[in-house]
Amino acid sequence: MFAQKLAEPFRTIALLSVCLGLRISECLALRWSDVDWLDSKLRVERGIVSQQVDEVKTAESRRHMPIDARLLNVLKAWKQTTQFPNSGDWMFASPVQLGRLPWSYDQIWRVYQKAAKAAGINGLGTHSLRHSYRSWLDSVGTPVGVQQKLMRHADIRTTMNVYGDAATDEMTEAQAK
Repeated sequence: MFAQKLAEPFRTIALLSVCLGLRISECLALRWSDVDWLDSKLRVERGIVSQQVDEVKTAESRRHMPIDARLLNVLKAWKQTTQFPNSGDWMFASPVQLGRLPWSYDQIWRVYQKAAKAAGINGLGTHSLRHSYRSWLDSVGTPVGVQQKLMRHADIRTTMNVYGDAATDEMTEAQAK
């Protein structure tokens, strides 16, 4: 419901964040050249914070991520729509910045807050999507070691302790009662 309240490119940013567990700084720093269309992979090589391009958060964060065919199709559709589709362009280039920089975190945050409110969700932050990704991995029975690699955590304790356990159906049912 939240994603339905988002216009492009914000919908695609949210989908990449929640389907790949990307940090918003990594998502905004993607260039079209980071997509390996033939092997269905995404290279996470940089982050952008306060519109300053830098390294990713940790060495473990620098990875090639597998992309499901359906998500790859979402990226293809966005590439066909954006006015900045060239290989070296930011995937989420800001028209306000004439494509020289991606949309800023502040702009994304404001759009997400408005969409979350419209969807009846309180307190949704950009990092909430990364936490949701971990919960979904857990709920489908993904082994913790695989979760750690997909989350790109150097230490499995981060995966287990910071990102916590997913809510099981039994927990949800108990809470509802």
